[in-house]
Amino acid sequence: MQHLQGRQALRGATRRSIGALALGLAWSIGWALPAHSPVPGGVAVVDLGPAGQSAPTARWGEQPLAVVRDGGRWFALLGIPLDTLPGELEIGVSSGSTATGRNVAVQVKNYPEQRLTIRDKRKVEPDPDDLARIAREREITDAVKRRFSDGMPDTGFALPAAGPLSSRFGLRRIFNGEPRNPHAGLDVAVGTGAPVKAPAAGIVANTGDYFFNGNTVFIDHGQGLITAYMHLSRIDVRAGQPVRKGETLGAAGSTGRVTGPHLHWAVILNNTPVDPELFLVRQR
Repeated sequence: MQHLQGRQALRGATRRSIGALALGLAWSIGWALPAHSPVPGGVAVVDLGPAGQSAPTARWGEQPLAVVRDGGRWFALLGIPLDTLPGELEIGVSSGSTATGRNVAVQVKNYPEQRLTIRDKRKVEPDPDDLARIAREREITDAVKRRFSDGMPDTGFALPAAGPLSSRFGLRRIFNGEPRNPHAGLDVAVGTGAPVKAPAAGIVANTGDYFFNGNTVFIDHGQGLITAYMHLSRIDVRAGQPVRKGETLGAAGSTGRVTGPHLHWAVILNNTPVDPELFLVRQR
């Protein structure tokens, strides 16, 4: 595996739970903030000041942001959309009766291009029935990505499958000569049947067989941090099920729009796909 990007990692030990579990389930975890990368498709880690007894709240426009505690300080996590232009973004912060703002300077990042050949032409040029199915499925997955549940998420992720990283996040993709949306996840090169495991604790928000994504599992980690595992050959969990870090979610495969077996892993933060590598804890 290639050496991952440098990160700001402030470590500690804590116990926390996602409120949506409703059973008071708690877990012990190692903590690590995601890497601060204020670029399109990146994550801005915004210092909100010393940690008091109650957490401040943060919003970007109408979108609530994850606020996590680390090293005795509060941090807001802002996922930056891939189509964001360089410039200043402002987030609003509220703590008790005090409201302030923080500015995030978005920097330039250019992603490379990737050309792929898909044998199943319907996966590139869907027919009318396929388009209707895609629209129905998008309503479901969009609702999952908008979830914002209680509880402080563990943001120090483990790689969910044991294999080399292949297609990286943000690649400008061209299928069979036709430009399509950028690659909104990270591919892990593993064969069919390879186990896929939860990178952190959470709740299974959704499972299903989708036109483009194939067999897919979505995990809600809390406060708008959602992960997805696509093209699976097998799903071993069900919606509503709590999962712990390292628990098996299913097996890698080649369902949906693929050129071969692999795991496509996506990370969504405040309803925005961001680079999963920013959340990976480097081996020391």
